[in-house]
Amino acid sequence: MKYDVAIVGTGPAGLSAALNLKLHNKKVAWFGADGLSMKIQKAKKIANYPGVPMVSGRDLNQCFREQIKEAQIEILDKMVTSIVAGRNGYMIQAGEDIYYAKVVLLATGTVSSKVISGEEELLGKGVSYCATCDGFLYKDKTIAVFCENRKFENEVTYLAEIAKTVYLFTDYKDCKLNLPNVIQFDGKIGEIVGREKAVGVQLTDGFKIETDGVFIFRTTLAASTVVNGLKMEGPHIIVDRQMKTNKNGVYAAGDCTGMPYQIAKAVGEGNIAAHAIIKYLQIMS
Repeated sequence: MKYDVAIVGTGPAGLSAALNLKLHNKKVAWFGADGLSMKIQKAKKIANYPGVPMVSGRDLNQCFREQIKEAQIEILDKMVTSIVAGRNGYMIQAGEDIYYAKVVLLATGTVSSKVISGEEELLGKGVSYCATCDGFLYKDKTIAVFCENRKFENEVTYLAEIAKTVYLFTDYKDCKLNLPNVIQFDGKIGEIVGREKAVGVQLTDGFKIETDGVFIFRTTLAASTVVNGLKMEGPHIIVDRQMKTNKNGVYAAGDCTGMPYQIAKAVGEGNIAAHAIIKYLQIMS
C-alpha cells in the first residue's frame, strides 16, 4: 500500500491538510480515530473560530464529519506505532499492517499522559504498543500493561488469553475487566526497569514487579517514540515556518507543534503543511 502522504491524526490540523491534499489529487493515507478530536467533542462552547458563530464541540465535529464525507476522504481507524525512513519515503506501521508514503504529516495533538521513564529507551526491547503484533511473544509469560482508556480493554483481554499473568494499570476508574489472570493495581508505573531489555516495572511508591514485557495503550503516542530522532522542545515538535521538522519529508501541524492550542491555529498549520508538502512532492518527482 503506497501513498503520496501519510497523515497521522484526525483533529482539525489533519483535516485541513487532508482536504487540501485531496483537492490536489494526492493519494493520502489518513490515520486516526473515526470520532475525530475528542478534545473538540467535549468542548461545551467554541466562540473564537472565524466564520462560525457560537457552536458546541459536538456540532463542530459533526460539520467536520459531513465535510469529510462530502470530500470522500477515508479515515483509517488505526494507531500508528512506528514510522521508519526508507529509500523513497517512509514505512508506517499501524497495528499489524504496513503502509508506505513519500511524505509524513504528524498532526497528533497533545499527549494526554506522560512518557514513562525507560519507555523510549526500551521500545522494541520488551516494550510494545501493539498487542496483535507482539502478543504472541509472551505466551505463558508475565507482562505489565498500562491502559489509558477503556476502549483498549479488548487489547488487554487479547493479551490475557496469551500470557500467564497480566499486571494491569489503568488511567481511569471502574475498569470492567474481570479475568482470573489479570491482576489490577491502583498504583502508577513510575519506571520501566531494564538495560538491554525490559525486565519489570517500578511503581511510583517504589514497589517493583518483575515481568517479561510491558505493553502501553494510549489514545495518542508521543511523536518522539513514533519517529526516531525527531527534534523536540519539551512535549512539542520543532518545526519551521513551512511546518518542516528536522527529518527530511516529515512535517508537523497543530497542537503537537506547541501553544496556543487553538482550532484556528491547527487549521492554518495544516493548510501550510499541505502546500509545503505539495511543493516537496513536485521536487521529488
